[in-house]
Parts: sequence; structure tokens; C-alpha cells
Amino acid sequence: MTDRSAALPQTGTSPHARAIAAELDWLGRVIEARLTHFFAGEDTPFALPAAPVPVPGSALGRLAGDGALTPEARLVLALAIAPHVNSAILDPFFVRNAAIDRVFSQFGGPPGETGAFQPSAETALFLLAGADTAARIAAMALFETDHPLRRRAGVSLGTGNATAPAYGAALSIPVHRVVALCDGTPPRPDFSPIFPAQRLTTGLDWDDLVLPREIHHNLGHIVAWLENRERILGDWGLARHLGEGFKALFYGPPGTGKTLTAALLGKRTGLDVYRIDLSMVVSKYIGETEKNLGLVFDMAAEREWILFFDEADALFGTRTATTSAHDRYANQEVSYLLQRIEDCRSLVILATNLRSNIDDAFFRRFQMAISFTRPDAAERRRIWQGILKEVPLDADVDLDALAADHALVGGAISNVGRHAAITALRRSAASISAQDLRQAIASEMRKEGRTS
Repeated sequence: MTDRSAALPQTGTSPHARAIAAELDWLGRVIEARLTHFFAGEDTPFALPAAPVPVPGSALGRLAGDGALTPEARLVLALAIAPHVNSAILDPFFVRNAAIDRVFSQFGGPPGETGAFQPSAETALFLLAGADTAARIAAMALFETDHPLRRRAGVSLGTGNATAPAYGAALSIPVHRVVALCDGTPPRPDFSPIFPAQRLTTGLDWDDLVLPREIHHNLGHIVAWLENRERILGDWGLARHLGEGFKALFYGPPGTGKTLTAALLGKRTGLDVYRIDLSMVVSKYIGETEKNLGLVFDMAAEREWILFFDEADALFGTRTATTSAHDRYANQEVSYLLQRIEDCRSLVILATNLRSNIDDAFFRRFQMAISFTRPDAAERRRIWQGILKEVPLDADVDLDALAADHALVGGAISNVGRHAAITALRRSAASISAQDLRQAIASEMRKEGRTS
């Protein structure tokens, strides 16, 4: 047996790296044992080498230690990780069948684009069950979409040829998952067609949020739910009657603070906020909407994310009369999304510019609906002051007059501040003048089709 101990990180490395190295070393021993058993043609039962004890404090240890992953599931996870971390472990699968001068079909995955062996579900079934048909069928349960391997670890089957065997598809794990397991950081996937959500962040703080008192009160209600949910549901026994999640609708004109509020709710509670790009979610291909959103919801359940659906009326507006197969499927997509939202134990926020755009049947499902209105003069004055508080202003700048004379929303005031700053610097000025602001306001008004 090959001695791999020299390849294992020493005690000075992070627990996350040590855990992954130990897991891949175990995978190497399993591959060696299974191939030895296979080529020997032994009739004796195969004994899977024991999995290593999870390294305390490691990301992998937390995943394996809470009972979510069995040793068999851990082996599949290690197999999915191997091409990203140490593809040489898989080289033994390149042995050729001399009788037919090609690789053994039992081993699964063909070479990837780099020439390295790309493990498939077939590879995993071979390692776990060999030629034992009953054991292989039992192991197939590891690839169900609701298995912790998918929900907790992010392992799935890649898309392949529609006519190819189902378990011939390559094992897939997002790179952000691999990085998270290797260095212990929270998995934060990149925005892409297969992950149509983008993390919302803001440099502002809760005190910078200028909204009417009633809205602040309602937002405090949401914060209180997030901070006390376990007590409400568990200690107070309301879990039997209430869902674990919280659904809120934000509606109001553009620029009134809906997106900023969602980002600040995350900052206030320490939860990541992900904005769902519905234009990337809605697909003309049957099944793609569910597939694209499935990963987002799975990750939200695992990481306690806040999900923010902007321009939600694109999917949650008045439902279409089912006059065609396309209409029926569009309504099926909405039903799927509603069910996933209902089941989501996190905070889900849907935002729309008009309350009337949301179907009444959907509206009743929200625990809270908050109307974001255009700011009044006093609120506009606070927004102007917040945006320009560190900006050098000429003596002729009158923020009270700006707030009173121009009915702009917060987003528009931010645009005016940027425009005026650029204008001042283009004329080599050290400060912003009232004329710079008037020009910027006029430009913003023209964008909105207004003159005053």
C-alpha cells in the first residue's frame, strides 16, 4: 500500500486544510482497496476503509459531525472535491482494459478538458458497491435532490447528453463550496446563470436609513422576529401553528429605499442578503426556472440568508389564464416558487413598485407589507444632509431650500450628489456650489420626464 502520510499537512496548517487532506488521503485508500478487490476477482465482501475522524474546528468536521453526512456520503463529497484539490489521486482509474483496449466502463468518468480523470456518479457507485447490483441501487439514494449531499454540501450531477445513462453524469461541486471547505469561509457563490442571485452589501448603517416612523416600527418587528424566532417557535410553542420563515412585501416607487432597507436588515442582523435577478431566473425552457432557483433556496436554508426578490411582479403578478401549455407552465413556475418561499425558514422579501401589481392571492401570504412612500421635506432634508455631510459646500448651498423645493426620492438625491461632485471637479473647484446642485437636479428631473 502506498504511504501517503508525507502528503498530509502538518499541525501548523489550518484545521480546514488538514481535514480535506485527511479526507482525500482516505479516498486514495478506498480507490486502492476497491481496485485491488476488483482485479483480484475476489468473492469475499468488500470492506470500506474506515473514514477518518473529523478534524475538530474544521468546516468539513462541522458538516460531517452533525450527522448530516454518512461515511458513504463523505466519500462521494471527497470524490467531487478531488479534481479541484488533488486530481492525481484519481489517476489509478486510467488503467485500461487490455481485452478491449479502453478504460473500464465500471470506473465512470472520462477525462476532463485538462486530461485529468473526471469522476461521475458511476465512479462513486463503483467505489461504494463494486459489481453488487443491490448495493449500487441502495447507493443511488445519495444522489437524490433532497439528500444532504445536495442540500448541505452542494454536490450534484452535471448536465450531460440526454441519451447517456443518468449516473454517467460528472459529479459537480461549485468552486465556492470547495474554497469554503478548504479555508473555512462561508460559501458565497458568484453571480452567474446557474446561480441567479447577487449578495447585497452597503457601506451605510441603520441610522442612515431615512424612513417614516411607521416603516421603522415595522422593520423593527422583522428584526425582532429574526432575533427571537427560536424562542417564539420553541419556548413559546408556536411552531405547530406558524411557519419557520417570515415573508415581507416592500412596495413603493423606485428610489424610495426598498433595496437599501433589505441590505441594512442583513447588516443589522448579521445575515447575508441575496438579491434574486428574476430576469435570469425566468427561462423559456421547461424546468430551468426550478433548477436555477433550487440552488439558491438550498443555500439560503443552509446559511440562513435573507432572500430579496426585486421587481417581484415579473413572476408574482396577476396570474395568467391558462389558455395554452406555455401559460399552464408559467403558472406552474409561480406555484413552485410560492411553495419554496412558503417552505423557506429564512426571511424572504419581495419588492415591487406597485402594490396593485401583486396578485391578491399572493398578497395574503405575507406576514408584513410595507409601503415605501416618497419622502417629505423633512425627510429629504435628512437625506441631503446624510449624503453631503462630508462634502465641501459653498456658502450659497441651502439644504433646507433644496429639500423644500425639489420632491426627489433618496435614490435621485444620491444621483444628484454624484453629478454635482463630478461637475465641481471638472471645473477644478474645491467645493460644490449651489449652481452645481441646480444643474444636477435639472439633469435628474429630465431623466424622470419632469421639469420641476
